[in-house]
Amino acid sequence: MDSSEYHKPSFRTSKKRDSEEHSLQQTTANKRPVLGEITNSLIFSSSQCSFSDQEMTDKDLDTDELPEVRSVDCPEKSGSSLSIYNHLRSLEMELHMKFLPNNIENAHNGDSGLTFTRWREILVDWLVEVAEEYKLVSDTLYLTISHMDRYLSWHVVDRNNLQLLGVCCMLIASKHEEISPPHVEDFCYITDNTYTKEQVLNMEREVHRFLTCEGAPTVKVFLRQECFSTIMYSQAPDVEFELLICYLAELSLLDHRCAQLLPSKVAASAIFLSRFTIQPGEHPWCLALQHYTGYRPSELKECILAIHDLQLNRKGSSLRAIRNKYKENKFRRVAELSSPSEIPADYFEDIVSNHSTGS
Repeated sequence: MDSSEYHKPSFRTSKKRDSEEHSLQQTTANKRPVLGEITNSLIFSSSQCSFSDQEMTDKDLDTDELPEVRSVDCPEKSGSSLSIYNHLRSLEMELHMKFLPNNIENAHNGDSGLTFTRWREILVDWLVEVAEEYKLVSDTLYLTISHMDRYLSWHVVDRNNLQLLGVCCMLIASKHEEISPPHVEDFCYITDNTYTKEQVLNMEREVHRFLTCEGAPTVKVFLRQECFSTIMYSQAPDVEFELLICYLAELSLLDHRCAQLLPSKVAASAIFLSRFTIQPGEHPWCLALQHYTGYRPSELKECILAIHDLQLNRKGSSLRAIRNKYKENKFRRVAELSSPSEIPADYFEDIVSNHSTGS
């Protein structure tokens, strides 16, 4: 079935994406109510990094300042921050086991099995445009996709209602994340009134009942954690680097394979690929990152390659919303940054300290 049959309504955001101008200003005709200027702020704090590749040696990592940890413990954090981080890791694992993301394909493996992933890609791409249209924070977008995938893991949704599910999940997420969330009528309007207000509210109640008000840590939540932000810069925060991570992380939303992985793993993979893109001649991972994220390069390989395919337009090249978004000047045009077509195989080998090698 041709993906073009999926109803992707025409609305102002789509028209602006197709034009050469990528301005976010709305036209005066049929102007929608302004929701407030809520910009997508950078994901990281501006604290200086104390763990540079040059300054941190294997010997440093073996000192008492870096005690052995089993997950992603960050000894530089305060006790409360460490508890929060550990809670997020345990929560993502609990939800991962409960909702079994692999069920997404299995639940839709009937007549539509061959095209369901394509429908999902188109829907996610459209939801990115909706988020831009209503100036929603990126947390809302990530939570929307999380809600949608969790629901789809246990429910078969007719393709004609996938868009309804998408806007309902965004309605729920926006109520959680936004100061001034869009109204139900706004989401009806954005679908060209394909669905009535009653249909949207009924679907919202159904999704709410299934989610049982359980939140879920997203990729954005893990990227924001200080444990990531304080170890990625050699000297000072690099805005372009931060935005590149944002871009690659959002690209991961398009791929259903990434939806099957833990958000913390996707976040770590976006960091790996960003470092490789900016400095392909240097190993993008190090003992510090391996220690603090809890992931070895070999554990990230599947996710990294999936995002790399998206970055190089090997997959989803017709889906332009995220790419066009990050080609704008306010995002430093990071979508135009290119990385080598192949990632050296030795970059995925486990990193061991000299102490471990010699023992």
